[in-house]
Amino acid sequence: MTTPPPYNPSNDTASEGQTYMVAPLVSTVMRKTFGWMAMCLLITALTAMGFVNSGLFYHMFTSGSILWILIIAELALVFVLSSFIDRMSVAVATLMLIVYSALNGVTLSFIFVLYSLGSIAKTFFITTGMFGVMALVGATTKRDLSKLGSILLMALLGLIIASTVNLFLRSSGLEWVVSFIGVILFTALTAYDVQRVKQLAAESDLYDDTQVGRLAVISALSLYLDFINLFLYLLRFFGRK
Repeated sequence: MTTPPPYNPSNDTASEGQTYMVAPLVSTVMRKTFGWMAMCLLITALTAMGFVNSGLFYHMFTSGSILWILIIAELALVFVLSSFIDRMSVAVATLMLIVYSALNGVTLSFIFVLYSLGSIAKTFFITTGMFGVMALVGATTKRDLSKLGSILLMALLGLIIASTVNLFLRSSGLEWVVSFIGVILFTALTAYDVQRVKQLAAESDLYDDTQVGRLAVISALSLYLDFINLFLYLLRFFGRK
């Protein structure tokens, strides 16, 4: 899972609807972003727990084709949301976000079989704490984090390549290195993405309801992916099998 490219509200033209001044706009976008992100995490958790308790779980993981179909569907949803968000209504974009969260819950249901429930809960709280601190840093720091964008992107590509290579090597040492880098990377991406959302919300003078909703949806997806990836990498350190 990767972080989608930023939604640029400047691609939209002002249309009918309620408008916002810059200061209230930032708080509105941030509130909606974190609200939808929390909704996505809840949907993913409930879907994963419900699916693992059903007979469908074992059928999916004994049939590799079903798992690949789910993964491809998730990638397609992220691509469509990231590429065409400025052409969607807020309702359609939100529905796609909900569907993605549910599909991700199905694919992540395996963690409830591999790890104890207590260690999953502990890792979730650790992730929440780290995410919250870095989100606060991103929202309050005066330092421009946009300069880190190219570095973080290259690190993300390197992480994906290393993870893919290790699927064939199955090296425990490389897995620990990749996990450690993953924790650092998605911790930094959390602060970077939160500041990016704040800047996007503040850089335009006027918005309508649709533009606010679109920005909040794509921002929620980005932060949701940061949280999920950070959680999965931390689970390799704190998860008890």
